[in-house]
Amino acid sequence: KIFAVIAHRRFHSKQGLFPKWKFTFDAEQEMYICPAGQGLKYRTTDRKGYQQYASDPEQCKSCPFLNQCTQSKNHRKVVTRHVWEDSKDWVRNNRLSKSGKQLYRKRKETIERSFADAKELHGFRYCRLRGLPNVREQALMTAAVQNMKKMAIHLDHREKRG
Repeated sequence: KIFAVIAHRRFHSKQGLFPKWKFTFDAEQEMYICPAGQGLKYRTTDRKGYQQYASDPEQCKSCPFLNQCTQSKNHRKVVTRHVWEDSKDWVRNNRLSKSGKQLYRKRKETIERSFADAKELHGFRYCRLRGLPNVREQALMTAAVQNMKKMAIHLDHREKRG
């Protein structure tokens, strides 16, 4: 029951081609519907968890949107959907909600500030030693110091309140 608000990365489609959001997913039929109304049927799932939905090249040859849809020589459009896409949509809707926007604004005050303090005050900008175990140790020591400082500040505030 966690209200997840996670940053997003904007992936841009090729210039002049329809972006993925122009294709609507029909969960009942488990297929994508293209802007021309043709169905892209499930084809396979790769090892990274991406399901591929492909169009019928025979129908795409005569489509008026072919140049805006794909540059494929065999006239086939392939749209990918991750197996966790439903969860990604849920997080995306959280981020775009009013409470999600308010929570995301606090990121710069909490998370980003913590990284900035680690870099500026605790030598996190450069690793002092080489090797993964040594770098991991430095990161854990830095995190421990930051947590101790937070606890000290919290206890001080609590003591002043009485």
